[in-house]
Amino acid sequence: MDFVVTIVKRNLRKILKIMQPPKNKKSKSSRQTIIKILLLIGGLFVLITVGVGYFKKDLYTVMKVPDFQLTDQNNRHISNRDMLGKVYLVEFFYSSCPSICPIMNNNIRYIEERINCPDFGVISISIDPAHDTPEFLRLHAQRIGVKSPHWHFLTGDRAYIEKIADQFNIYIGDQSDESESLNHSGMLALVDKKGNIRCRYKKDGMPMLYYSGLNYQDPQGKTPKLNGEYHPDREFLIEDIKRLLQE
Repeated sequence: MDFVVTIVKRNLRKILKIMQPPKNKKSKSSRQTIIKILLLIGGLFVLITVGVGYFKKDLYTVMKVPDFQLTDQNNRHISNRDMLGKVYLVEFFYSSCPSICPIMNNNIRYIEERINCPDFGVISISIDPAHDTPEFLRLHAQRIGVKSPHWHFLTGDRAYIEKIADQFNIYIGDQSDESESLNHSGMLALVDKKGNIRCRYKKDGMPMLYYSGLNYQDPQGKTPKLNGEYHPDREFLIEDIKRLLQE
């Protein structure tokens, strides 16, 4: 689109001169040529505008979902291959988290209830596997009211989980640092039926990559707040999950 504006600027003086009433046949011919150029530029502008708008409606493909295989709350081995054919969310959390994890779980439960589709699932990977055994995760799922059989709370080896988080590009703290080991991001990955991480575009035209599972004190989602009343990405996720379910 910028190059169209540049062309118009470069030729503005010529255009204004030619647009004056023609004095002879040569001027008339030049004027007709300029009109054709203007029509061509206008057509290009429309095509570019419509084309950009069309492609931005599609969801961006971030990357292939990393391979993983862990144990869920029912002692079943669950891998990314088991999730093929489903649209699903991925979060990193731990059940005894006193801050953002309950918010993330509640927002995902809200999304899951709104979607209410057997082709939608959730992968919640614990970063505290020493405490979050399958039995404890089953109790956690019951406590927060999970009803879907497709919401898997996963546990396993902590070093392996750190590797998975790194491949997802979702932050969790270093296990070797006691003060950081249970810190983690509030971001969620959205995965399509073919195992691709997908996202929508932001207003500036750039892909958002991941969605926030947090609450905010402002509608724009700029300032996180534990008891915030706004959840902009939650609504985005509902829209985008429905879109992916149709693919």
